[in-house]
Amino acid sequence: MNLSDFHYALPAGAIAQEPVNPRDHSKLLVLDRRSTTVQHKHFYDLVDILRPGDFLVTNSTKVFPARLRGRKKSGGKIEVLLLSPSLLAGEAVSWRALVRGTTKPTELVFPEGVSALMTNRLDNGEWTLQFSRNGLRSYLDRHGEMPLPPYIKRSAPKATDLVRYQTVYAETEGAVAAPTAGFHFTPDLLERIHAKGVTVRSVVLHVGWGTFRPVRTERIEDHQMLPESYEVSEIVAEELNAARREHRRLIAVGTTAVRTLETVCDASGVFHGGRGAADLFIYPGYRFKAVDALITNFHLPDSTPLLLACAFYASPGLAAPSPVGRGTAEPRVRQPFSLRSAYEEAIREGYRFYSYGDAMFIE
Repeated sequence: MNLSDFHYALPAGAIAQEPVNPRDHSKLLVLDRRSTTVQHKHFYDLVDILRPGDFLVTNSTKVFPARLRGRKKSGGKIEVLLLSPSLLAGEAVSWRALVRGTTKPTELVFPEGVSALMTNRLDNGEWTLQFSRNGLRSYLDRHGEMPLPPYIKRSAPKATDLVRYQTVYAETEGAVAAPTAGFHFTPDLLERIHAKGVTVRSVVLHVGWGTFRPVRTERIEDHQMLPESYEVSEIVAEELNAARREHRRLIAVGTTAVRTLETVCDASGVFHGGRGAADLFIYPGYRFKAVDALITNFHLPDSTPLLLACAFYASPGLAAPSPVGRGTAEPRVRQPFSLRSAYEEAIREGYRFYSYGDAMFIE
């Protein structure tokens, strides 16, 4: 399957630069996989789309101010995206990071006299940075920036981005990119969803470099997903299994929730709680084991979330449990960009794309 099959033309003006206010007034494109019908709604209509007994799964990861700006000791601006701490030893802390502004190992200098040595470059392009001090998390509150994606054109994040580039239910810190399908929920909308008899539970997948790293291989199957930390409580796993036995609809909020649920669901369709690293790569042909419906935003070309959404729309819905193992996808159905017509209609109808844009409900 070729990556070029999934390219599409998007007018620059369709890329959302600001979030809609209130959150739930964003547009919602409703797609039925079986009838291929399309409806145009608003996100606040979700309460009418959901059914009593539905089981809604969100990703409660929280974004931290992971971007640092500084200089090389020899001069020249650099930009660092901290991914995750890797070790703590004495007065220095080591972080995995992406570094922009230099390709050679050097010393980096940041405000308050903090410095970092670029000690090791990994095959995936990440660096190991050895900082001159620990307690870096509180330092990031003073000097770190919310890591907005580059298509949101800002010289620096606004104060409002600190709130809006975060879901209202964000709780467990550790992400460097937000699970943006959840941006559209408000506390009031969640209350009305609860009142309708819908169960809402959270899992955690800390969105990192693995999710937003572009696919660069023309043959999609050659792309390698990088692992991202996840956590599913034993209680939530038990509730998911009960919902599956009761034939309740399981709805994932965002592609990261899908990847988490598909990772912890075994070949017989049983969910397991625990922590781990998700490296599941889902593209068209994947046999879904866990998810009946998907809420998602409109995604970039050459991105793994777009491939996942296309895989879901092209699938006929849950059938018998699949023998496909974790971290693999079986390309049994070779369909091109199954969402192309929906994306083209969204463009014609003035939908807003990407992180601060509008949403889709695929059932």
